[in-house]
Amino acid sequence: MPTSFSHNDTDLFIGMMSGTSLDGVDGVIAAFSAGPGQAPVATLASAYMPFSAGLRAELMALQTSGQNEIEREALVANTLTAHYAACVERLLAEAGLQPAQIRAIGVHGQTIRHRPELGFTRQANNPSLLAELTGIDVIADFRSRDVAAGGQGAPLVPAFHQAVFADPAQTRVVVNIGGIANISVLHSQASADASREVTGFDTGPGNVLMDLWVKRHQGKDYDDSGRWAASGQHAPALLAQMRKEDYFAAAPPKSTGRDLFHESWLAKQLSGSVQLAAADVQATLAMLTATTIADAIAHHAPHVQTVYVCGGGAYNPYLMTQLAQALQKHGLPGASVQSTELLGIAPNHVEAVAFAWLAMRFDQRLAGNLPAVTGARGPRILGALYPA
Repeated sequence: MPTSFSHNDTDLFIGMMSGTSLDGVDGVIAAFSAGPGQAPVATLASAYMPFSAGLRAELMALQTSGQNEIEREALVANTLTAHYAACVERLLAEAGLQPAQIRAIGVHGQTIRHRPELGFTRQANNPSLLAELTGIDVIADFRSRDVAAGGQGAPLVPAFHQAVFADPAQTRVVVNIGGIANISVLHSQASADASREVTGFDTGPGNVLMDLWVKRHQGKDYDDSGRWAASGQHAPALLAQMRKEDYFAAAPPKSTGRDLFHESWLAKQLSGSVQLAAADVQATLAMLTATTIADAIAHHAPHVQTVYVCGGGAYNPYLMTQLAQALQKHGLPGASVQSTELLGIAPNHVEAVAFAWLAMRFDQRLAGNLPAVTGARGPRILGALYPA
């Protein structure tokens, strides 16, 4: 078992996240300190390990039921874990640290099914193997405990956003745009909603449909800087049709993923549309992401002053422009759209740092969820320990 946490020391945790975009693993070494006047978290090292085409294809195939999937998942989990171990090795080398100097690794795994309405969520992972390969305690399976308590098991990052990004003088919204987009509403003490708890939920597709479409038509994994979308014109009728999806109007707590927003969903939306140029469809998918995020912010954070964006979508200037314009149309012209870089954490590192933070919370035996966000019956310690 980990030794007790010392509030007088800085503790180092590794966090690793591979998200819905299925592009690779983001890893960080995060230093947490409770000392007065010190930043609550600092990133000491970071690494990105892209997935091979074969690994990505197998992970994608496991998103839906198929033959021999139990064995296939076990084998891909071993491959994925070797990837995690290589990421750890790179992080330690960059920081000049030894395994014994790391308290624990917080690793999310790769979600292949997320069905909280059926009482389960499944992330491909082999934390026992990761502990064996690295010689470091591993904390994993963060979502299941919340689901067992009646929650969605997602999103989990709002608790981290509250701890690290909240400002008592300003209402902030943190938007994570990965494969799926989610928001965290952090109320200021002076706002009309100051007495409300943190709000957070998945708003719908982030990059997942855009990535799917550009892969089909251009063979690329993503639309770099949104250039292809910017070359097209969004189709209002198609956008209106897609926004009729029941998920968007559902009240939180709620979460979603590839179980809903997938190739068949997009094909159904396109089946009733006039023939559109592929670039126009891409522009419309970008508008779907931007407008559904803006809708959620306008409804749940009307007093927002700054919107901070993280995840891969933060590196898409076209998408960021569409989000800013969508917020203006909602009568929120004063809500500036910024990168979490301004808050001290690069957009592509936020989720990895969040899982290092969740590992730290487990180490302290403190709750990692927000019941108001996930719908769980109460605060729960999230994760399971795999000692080195």
